[in-house]
Amino acid sequence: MLAARDVMDRSYAEELDIPSLASVAHVSASHFIRQFRAVFGETPHRYLQRRRVERAMFLLRSGDLSVTEICFEVGFSSLGTFSRTFSAIIGESPTAYRRRGPLPQVPSCFAMRWARPSEHG
Repeated sequence: MLAARDVMDRSYAEELDIPSLASVAHVSASHFIRQFRAVFGETPHRYLQRRRVERAMFLLRSGDLSVTEICFEVGFSSLGTFSRTFSAIIGESPTAYRRRGPLPQVPSCFAMRWARPSEHG
């Protein structure tokens, strides 16, 4: 499970499917989904969405890319899905989140941990 999660962390912007992730974990696709949720507390799909949103949060407040460019940069294939997923996880739209301004000048690991979206809001 850790190896599959590592692939998701490294390759979050790529198109990842359950069968290929399950093969990394050396289990069947259905077993992979059940085990991933048991180990990490969320489905592989939700984990990947959260990981993509986490990266988008950083890009929205630290660069000049448009929301659409960020959407595709982090691996979403549609702006509507990106905006809906971002809003569901963060509680505000990508544009509203960007209006908060640039990230504070602290080590990025602290800033990202502080801002990391959680399953509990």
